Amino acid sequence: MYRCPMITVSEPMAPPRWALLERHLIDSIAEACRVFYDRYFDEQGYLECVPRWGGLDGADDAAENVAAFPDLYAVGGPRDVYDLYRHGIEGHIRQYTEARTTVTDLGRDGMYYKEYPTCFDPLHNGEGYHCLFQQGLCEPWDPVYRKRMKRFAGFYLPGDPDEPPEPNYDPEHRIIRSTMTGSRGPLLRTATAADWCGDPFEIPGRFHPGRGHRDYDDYVIHYEQHYPDVVGDGPMNLALNVWALHAYMLDGESKYRDWLLEYADGWLERTRANDNIVPANVGLDGTLGGSYGGRWWRGVFGWAHTCERPYFRHNCAFPDRVTYGWANALYLTGDRAYVEVWRDVIDAVNSHARQDRGLTLYPRMRGDDGWYAFEPTPWNRGALELYYWTLDPRDRERVSDHPWIAFLDGRNPGFPAQRLEWALATVRERIARVRADTSTRDTRLSEDPNGLNPAEMVWPLVQLMLGGLPTRHIGVPWHTRVRYFDPERGRSGIPEQVASLVTGFAPGEDGADSVELTLVNLDPVRPRTLVLQAGAYGESRIRSVTAGGTRIPVDDRATVVHLRPGAGAQLTLAIERYVEQPTLAFPAAASASPVRE
Repeated sequence: MYRCPMITVSEPMAPPRWALLERHLIDSIAEACRVFYDRYFDEQGYLECVPRWGGLDGADDAAENVAAFPDLYAVGGPRDVYDLYRHGIEGHIRQYTEARTTVTDLGRDGMYYKEYPTCFDPLHNGEGYHCLFQQGLCEPWDPVYRKRMKRFAGFYLPGDPDEPPEPNYDPEHRIIRSTMTGSRGPLLRTATAADWCGDPFEIPGRFHPGRGHRDYDDYVIHYEQHYPDVVGDGPMNLALNVWALHAYMLDGESKYRDWLLEYADGWLERTRANDNIVPANVGLDGTLGGSYGGRWWRGVFGWAHTCERPYFRHNCAFPDRVTYGWANALYLTGDRAYVEVWRDVIDAVNSHARQDRGLTLYPRMRGDDGWYAFEPTPWNRGALELYYWTLDPRDRERVSDHPWIAFLDGRNPGFPAQRLEWALATVRERIARVRADTSTRDTRLSEDPNGLNPAEMVWPLVQLMLGGLPTRHIGVPWHTRVRYFDPERGRSGIPEQVASLVTGFAPGEDGADSVELTLVNLDPVRPRTLVLQAGAYGESRIRSVTAGGTRIPVDDRATVVHLRPGAGAQLTLAIERYVEQPTLAFPAAASASPVRE
């Protein structure tokens, strides 16, 4: 039946506390998602809110209310939660295609065109459609999904049938031509406040926006500071290559791979040319700082992006996305140079430290007068991700105090239970707030339920069960050491009554890293069978599995594990990472049965 080795686990294992908590959390999130969805979505799948354009309470915030629903299904949650996501995302696309603006021309004919934002920034577009990326983990064969991935990637590919008449991408200079792009092309003029925050509306007495905004004038003040100069490229745009990655992982079409690497290479070279500091803007002529008269530190979400009013905030947001943009190139090539550049970026920023009364202070921001926002700890944005991708001891030192890494090193044994208990408590607290919410459709903004979405508590499961980075909904793909499939039901996710915990990973010998994990079947009556894959997208290869002192050669992306009733074991996998081309296709063993849910 299976074309890859099978590992049989027979030794009984008393159910560990973390395993019981894990299964309880999956069930609790699912039930909470049902309550949440019933409260905030109507029969069409429309979010019950006042639809608006903008970065504060716009379309992305509306879609975030089903963020992590597909992630829960992909780890092993129930099918009906995924069905709620499908109902909600289809309703969302219709709702915001119908929605119109009156002041900014960007949404005057519909906020979505071809099912995608007409013209907005990559941070918000990524957050809004994060759930679409994870849909590929669930049902990559779905024809609607496949068309969307290729269409959305095509908005940035020269010569693609879906490329807008005014192209988003300039292949000569390897730049995306504006901070604001989309299905109708780039914004090549100075952006107005309304382009960013939508039409004027009455707030006092009706709405309760976050971030200290009291009225629409505060919205305007917010976006008048660092947001008008959108022409030219910025590093946040590198995150847009996630569309090409997913389009490539469908069928392996080289045009998506070629474009992704061309664009990633452009940003890699520009960073190296700027003394290993990512420039915050690139002019239409391809020059560093060309959008700001040579001041490479300026730009939307760049090194100088500090908002003064209506609230103070340093908003240099690009590091949280650009690292993943380069990691998408790592997925396709296995070349760690794409992520190791970040080690040099961290060192370059910290090289501008200063001494103050015997203390070493490190900068966070860079403005016209030099570096500022100094703090007594080194700048280390992206350090956890860097170590996760490289496993280099130099990068390990930067995250020595991280509780998850300490657990993987054997120094924080209580972490799994503590993390799962926190997630359960958060689910309870969020649903209590949902039930106490007295807002109505006409007094609710799209972002209002965001902090109540219980599906977000799936990230401790991704972290613990799969050994994955807990990315939240920022518009990036999964990065996990392992992934599970249920061959009996032909679906993604760990089988019912099975729990897993990745307990360690470290560099191994002969190019194969070691991954330690525990699997346990909590069902004392029925056996369970699962498919164990190396990596989220089969980008890695399992060289061997050691169980009970016996080493079993595998030499495949995946293997099959059969758990007898009440049985469990610790497995040690020898994994060669990033040696296979990533794919959304399920392993053959996971599709061995014709039975599907």
